[in-house]
Amino acid sequence: MKQKLIIGTRSSKLALWQAEYVKSEIEKHFDFIDVELKTMTTKGDKILDAPLAKIGGKGLFTKELEQAMIDGEIDIAVHSLKDMPTAVPKGLVITAITKRLDAGDALVSPKYKTLENLPEGAKVGTSSLRRRAQILAARPDLTMLDLRGNVNTRINKLDNGEYDAIVLAVAGLKRLGFADRITEILPISVCLPAVGQGALAIETRESDIEVRDMLGFLENEEMEQCAAAEREFLSVVEGGCQVPVGVYATPMIAKDGSSILSVEAVIASLDGKRRYRDRMTGSMDDAKKIGAELANKLLDAGGIAIMHEIGLLLDRK
Repeated sequence: MKQKLIIGTRSSKLALWQAEYVKSEIEKHFDFIDVELKTMTTKGDKILDAPLAKIGGKGLFTKELEQAMIDGEIDIAVHSLKDMPTAVPKGLVITAITKRLDAGDALVSPKYKTLENLPEGAKVGTSSLRRRAQILAARPDLTMLDLRGNVNTRINKLDNGEYDAIVLAVAGLKRLGFADRITEILPISVCLPAVGQGALAIETRESDIEVRDMLGFLENEEMEQCAAAEREFLSVVEGGCQVPVGVYATPMIAKDGSSILSVEAVIASLDGKRRYRDRMTGSMDDAKKIGAELANKLLDAGGIAIMHEIGLLLDRK
Protein backbone atom coordinates (compact mmCIF):
# COMPACT_ATOMS: atom_id res chain seq x y z
CA MET A 1 0.00 0.00 0.00
CA LYS A 2 1.12 3.56 -0.71
CA GLN A 3 3.24 5.18 1.99
CA LYS A 4 2.92 8.75 0.67
CA LEU A 5 0.21 10.85 -0.96
CA ILE A 6 0.60 14.32 -2.45
CA ILE A 7 -2.50 16.52 -2.37
CA GLY A 8 -2.69 19.38 -4.84
CA THR A 9 -4.48 22.52 -3.73
CA ARG A 10 -4.86 26.18 -4.53
CA SER A 11 -3.02 28.46 -2.11
CA SER A 12 -5.99 30.50 -0.88
CA LYS A 13 -6.86 30.17 2.81
CA LEU A 14 -10.14 28.44 2.01
CA ALA A 15 -8.54 25.98 -0.41
CA LEU A 16 -5.84 25.23 2.14
CA TRP A 17 -8.45 24.64 4.83
CA GLN A 18 -10.18 22.17 2.54
CA ALA A 19 -6.96 20.35 1.68
CA GLU A 20 -5.87 20.25 5.33
CA TYR A 21 -9.24 18.78 6.25
CA VAL A 22 -8.85 15.96 3.71
CA LYS A 23 -5.23 15.46 4.80
CA SER A 24 -6.24 15.09 8.46
CA GLU A 25 -9.04 12.65 7.59
CA ILE A 26 -6.66 10.47 5.58
CA GLU A 27 -4.10 10.51 8.39
CA LYS A 28 -6.76 9.49 10.92
CA HIS A 29 -7.69 6.45 8.83
CA PHE A 30 -4.19 5.51 7.68
CA ASP A 31 -1.60 6.45 10.29
CA PHE A 32 1.22 4.95 8.21
CA ILE A 33 0.73 7.31 5.27
CA ASP A 34 2.73 10.51 4.88
CA VAL A 35 0.42 13.15 3.36
CA GLU A 36 1.99 16.22 1.76
CA LEU A 37 0.32 19.34 0.38
CA LYS A 38 1.50 20.97 -2.84
CA THR A 39 0.10 24.44 -3.48
CA MET A 40 -0.56 25.73 -6.98
CA THR A 41 -1.93 28.86 -8.61
CA THR A 42 -4.81 28.58 -11.09
CA LYS A 43 -5.95 30.95 -13.83
CA GLY A 44 -8.82 32.10 -11.62
CA ASP A 45 -6.32 33.04 -8.90
CA LYS A 46 -4.04 34.98 -11.25
CA ILE A 47 -6.57 37.22 -12.99
CA LEU A 48 -8.17 39.39 -10.32
CA ASP A 49 -8.90 42.55 -12.30
CA ALA A 50 -11.79 41.15 -14.37
CA PRO A 51 -15.14 39.47 -13.62
CA LEU A 52 -14.95 35.68 -13.70
CA ALA A 53 -17.51 35.53 -16.51
CA LYS A 54 -15.19 37.54 -18.78
CA ILE A 55 -12.20 35.25 -18.37
CA GLY A 56 -14.04 31.99 -18.96
CA GLY A 57 -16.33 30.05 -16.68
CA LYS A 58 -15.11 26.45 -16.92
CA GLY A 59 -12.09 25.08 -15.09
CA LEU A 60 -10.81 28.44 -13.86
CA PHE A 61 -9.90 26.97 -10.48
CA THR A 62 -9.23 23.35 -11.44
CA LYS A 63 -7.32 23.03 -14.72
CA GLU A 64 -3.77 23.48 -13.38
CA LEU A 65 -4.39 21.00 -10.57
CA GLU A 66 -5.78 18.47 -13.00
CA GLN A 67 -2.81 18.83 -15.33
CA ALA A 68 -0.45 18.28 -12.41
CA MET A 69 -2.31 15.08 -11.61
CA ILE A 70 -2.16 13.88 -15.20
CA ASP A 71 1.59 14.63 -15.20
CA GLY A 72 2.04 12.60 -12.00
CA GLU A 73 3.12 15.56 -9.86
CA ILE A 74 0.26 15.05 -7.38
CA ASP A 75 -1.94 12.10 -6.43
CA ILE A 76 -5.11 13.90 -5.34
CA ALA A 77 -6.73 17.26 -5.98
CA VAL A 78 -9.19 18.78 -3.53
CA HIS A 79 -11.76 21.18 -4.99
CA SER A 80 -14.90 22.99 -3.97
CA LEU A 81 -17.41 20.92 -5.91
CA LYS A 82 -19.09 24.08 -7.18
CA ASP A 83 -15.86 25.04 -8.99
CA MET A 84 -15.68 21.80 -10.97
CA PRO A 85 -16.84 21.66 -14.59
CA THR A 86 -19.33 18.88 -15.30
CA ALA A 87 -16.85 17.23 -17.70
CA VAL A 88 -13.78 15.78 -15.98
CA PRO A 89 -10.62 15.43 -18.15
CA LYS A 90 -9.93 12.03 -19.66
CA GLY A 91 -7.99 9.85 -17.24
CA LEU A 92 -9.31 11.60 -14.13
CA VAL A 93 -12.34 10.87 -11.96
CA ILE A 94 -14.15 12.33 -8.96
CA THR A 95 -13.46 9.63 -6.39
CA ALA A 96 -15.33 11.10 -3.43
CA ILE A 97 -17.80 13.86 -2.68
CA THR A 98 -18.02 14.84 0.97
CA LYS A 99 -21.08 15.66 3.02
CA ARG A 100 -22.34 19.15 2.28
CA LEU A 101 -21.60 21.61 5.09
CA ASP A 102 -24.10 24.27 4.05
CA ALA A 103 -25.47 25.02 0.59
CA GLY A 104 -26.61 28.55 1.30
CA ASP A 105 -25.47 32.04 0.32
CA ALA A 106 -24.75 34.58 3.04
CA LEU A 107 -25.30 38.31 3.06
CA VAL A 108 -22.66 40.19 5.00
CA SER A 109 -23.75 43.74 5.81
CA PRO A 110 -22.69 45.20 9.16
CA LYS A 111 -24.93 48.26 8.80
CA TYR A 112 -28.08 46.96 7.09
CA LYS A 113 -28.02 43.28 8.14
CA THR A 114 -30.57 41.89 5.64
CA LEU A 115 -31.38 42.05 1.94
CA GLU A 116 -34.74 43.58 2.72
CA ASN A 117 -33.19 46.37 4.80
CA LEU A 118 -30.72 47.50 2.14
CA PRO A 119 -31.66 50.99 0.90
CA GLU A 120 -32.46 51.68 -2.74
CA GLY A 121 -29.27 51.82 -4.81
CA ALA A 122 -27.17 50.07 -2.18
CA LYS A 123 -23.91 48.62 -3.53
CA VAL A 124 -23.80 44.82 -3.32
CA GLY A 125 -20.66 42.91 -4.27
CA THR A 126 -20.52 39.42 -5.76
CA SER A 127 -18.43 37.56 -8.32
CA SER A 128 -21.35 35.30 -9.26
CA LEU A 129 -23.80 35.93 -12.10
CA ARG A 130 -26.09 33.40 -10.40
CA ARG A 131 -26.26 35.46 -7.22
CA ARG A 132 -26.47 38.72 -9.14
CA ALA A 133 -29.47 37.61 -11.21
CA GLN A 134 -31.42 36.15 -8.31
CA ILE A 135 -30.81 39.10 -6.01
CA LEU A 136 -31.87 41.52 -8.74
CA ALA A 137 -35.04 39.47 -9.18
CA ALA A 138 -35.85 40.14 -5.52
CA ARG A 139 -34.40 43.68 -5.35
CA PRO A 140 -34.12 45.25 -8.83
CA ASP A 141 -33.29 48.62 -7.24
CA LEU A 142 -29.90 47.48 -5.93
CA THR A 143 -26.55 48.27 -7.58
CA MET A 144 -24.70 45.01 -8.20
CA LEU A 145 -20.90 45.34 -8.43
CA ASP A 146 -18.17 42.83 -9.25
CA LEU A 147 -16.19 41.52 -6.31
CA ARG A 148 -13.03 39.42 -6.73
CA GLY A 149 -10.36 38.10 -4.37
CA ASN A 150 -10.28 35.56 -1.57
CA VAL A 151 -12.71 35.66 1.35
CA ASN A 152 -10.46 37.83 3.52
CA THR A 153 -9.92 40.31 0.68
CA ARG A 154 -13.65 40.56 0.01
CA ILE A 155 -14.47 41.18 3.65
CA ASN A 156 -11.75 43.83 3.85
CA LYS A 157 -13.26 45.62 0.85
CA LEU A 158 -16.63 45.61 2.61
CA ASP A 159 -15.11 46.93 5.83
CA ASN A 160 -13.32 49.67 3.87
CA GLY A 161 -16.67 50.97 2.64
CA GLU A 162 -16.45 49.89 -1.01
CA TYR A 163 -19.74 47.99 -0.67
CA ASP A 164 -22.85 48.18 1.50
CA ALA A 165 -23.11 44.39 1.45
CA ILE A 166 -21.37 41.41 -0.07
CA VAL A 167 -22.64 37.89 -0.79
CA LEU A 168 -20.48 34.83 -0.11
CA ALA A 169 -21.00 31.10 0.38
CA VAL A 170 -22.05 30.21 3.91
CA ALA A 171 -19.76 27.15 3.89
CA GLY A 172 -16.65 29.16 3.07
CA LEU A 173 -17.33 31.71 5.81
CA LYS A 174 -17.91 28.97 8.38
CA ARG A 175 -14.80 27.03 7.39
CA LEU A 176 -12.60 30.10 7.77
CA GLY A 177 -14.08 31.13 11.12
CA PHE A 178 -16.16 34.03 9.78
CA ALA A 179 -19.58 32.65 10.77
CA ASP A 180 -20.06 35.66 13.04
CA ARG A 181 -19.84 37.98 10.03
CA ILE A 182 -22.97 36.47 8.47
CA THR A 183 -25.87 38.87 8.93
CA GLU A 184 -28.40 36.89 6.87
CA ILE A 185 -28.50 33.49 5.19
CA LEU A 186 -30.47 34.15 2.03
CA PRO A 187 -33.55 31.91 1.83
CA ILE A 188 -33.53 29.26 -0.89
CA SER A 189 -36.74 30.89 -2.14
CA VAL A 190 -34.66 33.99 -2.96
CA CYS A 191 -31.33 32.49 -4.01
CA LEU A 192 -30.81 28.89 -5.11
CA PRO A 193 -27.19 27.77 -4.65
CA ALA A 194 -24.60 26.75 -7.20
CA VAL A 195 -24.17 23.12 -8.21
CA GLY A 196 -22.55 21.23 -5.35
CA GLN A 197 -22.14 24.31 -3.18
CA GLY A 198 -20.91 23.43 0.30
CA ALA A 199 -19.41 20.04 -0.63
CA LEU A 200 -15.83 19.07 -1.44
CA ALA A 201 -14.74 16.93 -4.39
CA ILE A 202 -11.68 14.70 -4.26
CA GLU A 203 -10.32 14.04 -7.74
CA THR A 204 -7.84 11.28 -8.62
CA ARG A 205 -6.43 9.46 -11.61
CA GLU A 206 -8.95 6.93 -12.89
CA SER A 207 -6.26 4.25 -13.14
CA ASP A 208 -5.06 4.74 -9.56
CA ILE A 209 -7.33 2.06 -8.10
CA GLU A 210 -5.39 1.80 -4.84
CA VAL A 211 -5.83 5.49 -4.03
CA ARG A 212 -9.47 5.44 -5.10
CA ASP A 213 -10.19 2.50 -2.80
CA MET A 214 -8.39 4.20 0.07
CA LEU A 215 -10.43 7.38 -0.27
CA GLY A 216 -13.80 5.62 -0.35
CA PHE A 217 -14.38 6.46 3.31
CA LEU A 218 -14.69 10.16 2.39
CA GLU A 219 -17.68 9.54 0.11
CA ASN A 220 -21.08 10.63 1.37
CA GLU A 221 -23.64 8.53 -0.50
CA GLU A 222 -26.51 10.94 0.05
CA MET A 223 -24.50 13.89 -1.26
CA GLU A 224 -23.29 11.78 -4.17
CA GLN A 225 -26.89 11.43 -5.37
CA CYS A 226 -27.61 15.12 -4.82
CA ALA A 227 -24.48 16.03 -6.77
CA ALA A 228 -25.41 13.63 -9.58
CA ALA A 229 -28.74 15.41 -10.06
CA GLU A 230 -27.29 18.91 -9.78
CA ARG A 231 -24.32 18.25 -12.08
CA GLU A 232 -26.53 16.54 -14.67
CA PHE A 233 -28.82 19.58 -14.65
CA LEU A 234 -25.84 21.85 -15.32
CA SER A 235 -24.49 19.52 -17.98
CA VAL A 236 -27.76 19.61 -19.92
CA VAL A 237 -28.08 23.40 -19.81
CA GLU A 238 -24.38 23.56 -20.76
CA GLY A 239 -23.55 26.21 -18.24
CA GLY A 240 -20.24 26.75 -16.51
CA CYS A 241 -19.95 28.13 -12.99
CA GLN A 242 -20.39 31.63 -14.39
CA VAL A 243 -23.96 31.53 -15.66
CA PRO A 244 -27.10 32.55 -13.74
CA VAL A 245 -28.21 28.99 -12.99
CA GLY A 246 -29.03 27.70 -9.52
CA VAL A 247 -29.97 24.15 -8.55
CA TYR A 248 -30.44 22.41 -5.23
CA ALA A 249 -31.18 18.74 -4.55
CA THR A 250 -32.41 17.61 -1.16
CA PRO A 251 -33.05 14.04 0.04
CA MET A 252 -36.45 13.35 1.55
CA ILE A 253 -38.44 10.44 2.97
CA ALA A 254 -41.70 9.63 1.17
CA LYS A 255 -44.87 8.63 3.01
CA ASP A 256 -44.17 4.99 2.23
CA GLY A 257 -40.74 5.29 3.85
CA SER A 258 -38.74 5.25 0.60
CA SER A 259 -35.91 7.67 -0.10
CA ILE A 260 -36.70 10.31 -2.70
CA LEU A 261 -34.89 13.29 -4.13
CA SER A 262 -36.36 16.75 -4.57
CA VAL A 263 -34.54 18.98 -7.06
CA GLU A 264 -35.30 22.68 -7.50
CA ALA A 265 -33.62 24.83 -10.15
CA VAL A 266 -33.70 28.23 -11.81
CA ILE A 267 -32.44 29.81 -15.02
CA ALA A 268 -32.48 33.60 -14.84
CA SER A 269 -31.63 36.51 -17.10
CA LEU A 270 -28.68 38.65 -16.03
CA ASP A 271 -30.97 41.49 -14.94
CA GLY A 272 -33.22 39.13 -12.98
CA LYS A 273 -36.32 40.20 -14.88
CA ARG A 274 -36.94 36.76 -16.38
CA ARG A 275 -36.78 33.62 -14.28
CA TYR A 276 -37.72 30.06 -15.08
CA ARG A 277 -37.90 28.07 -11.88
CA ASP A 278 -39.39 24.67 -11.09
CA ARG A 279 -39.02 21.55 -8.97
CA MET A 280 -39.10 17.82 -9.68
CA THR A 281 -39.13 14.85 -7.32
CA GLY A 282 -38.30 11.21 -7.87
CA SER A 283 -36.42 8.16 -6.65
CA MET A 284 -32.89 8.63 -5.32
CA ASP A 285 -31.83 6.01 -7.87
CA ASP A 286 -32.99 8.31 -10.68
CA ALA A 287 -30.92 11.34 -9.60
CA LYS A 288 -29.34 12.02 -13.00
CA LYS A 289 -32.65 11.48 -14.80
CA ILE A 290 -34.40 14.00 -12.54
CA GLY A 291 -31.66 16.58 -13.13
CA ALA A 292 -31.82 16.12 -16.90
CA GLU A 293 -35.62 16.25 -17.08
CA LEU A 294 -35.76 19.39 -14.94
CA ALA A 295 -33.10 21.05 -17.12
CA ASN A 296 -35.01 20.30 -20.30
CA LYS A 297 -38.23 21.52 -18.73
CA LEU A 298 -36.72 24.90 -17.83
CA LEU A 299 -34.98 25.22 -21.19
CA ASP A 300 -38.24 24.52 -23.00
CA ALA A 301 -40.08 27.04 -20.82
CA GLY A 302 -37.78 29.83 -22.04
CA GLY A 303 -34.43 29.16 -20.43
CA ILE A 304 -32.83 28.25 -23.76
CA ALA A 305 -33.30 31.82 -25.00
CA ILE A 306 -31.61 33.19 -21.88
CA MET A 307 -28.66 30.81 -22.25
CA HIS A 308 -28.18 31.84 -25.90
CA GLU A 309 -28.35 35.53 -24.98
CA ILE A 310 -25.78 35.11 -22.22
CA GLY A 311 -23.47 33.12 -24.47
CA LEU A 312 -23.53 35.83 -27.10
CA LEU A 313 -23.01 38.55 -24.49
CA LEU A 314 -20.01 36.83 -22.90
CA ASP A 315 -18.51 36.08 -26.33
CA ARG A 316 -18.66 39.78 -27.17
CA LYS A 317 -16.91 40.63 -23.91
